[in-house]
Amino acid sequence: MSNPSTEPTVARRPSVLFVCVHNAGRSQMAAGFLGHLSGGVVEVRSAGSIPADQINPTAVAAMLEAGIDIRDQQPKVLTTEAVQASDVVITMGCGDVCPIFPGKRYEDWALDDPAGQGIEAVRPIRDEIRARVLALLAELDVAPVAP
Repeated sequence: MSNPSTEPTVARRPSVLFVCVHNAGRSQMAAGFLGHLSGGVVEVRSAGSIPADQINPTAVAAMLEAGIDIRDQQPKVLTTEAVQASDVVITMGCGDVCPIFPGKRYEDWALDDPAGQGIEAVRPIRDEIRARVLALLAELDVAPVAP
């Protein structure tokens, strides 16, 4: 019989779900930053309570300026399964539509909505999201790949 104390432990990847109403701007930018800066160490999901038809093209352009391509992403509907499968759920203006499960860590990031705004207005939102993602990585004890 093996001794459990000598068995190698396999660390499970932490998982984060970003949620905003349309899953077209803020949550997509946050997911892009987390995936990029964690180097794949963190499992990343994003969803919306009322998903848009496509990602906000200005958010895409702002992320491309930061060296991250999110053009292949599509808005996704928020599901109970996505919340259950995530360790951390970060909401961005979706109010009470996000299901709450015991044992999950919830945060609400109050950020301006980039919808309908020009690139000059979206850049500071993008930069604030990047700063918050870097702080989240520190809290998860994950070193950023490219700060």
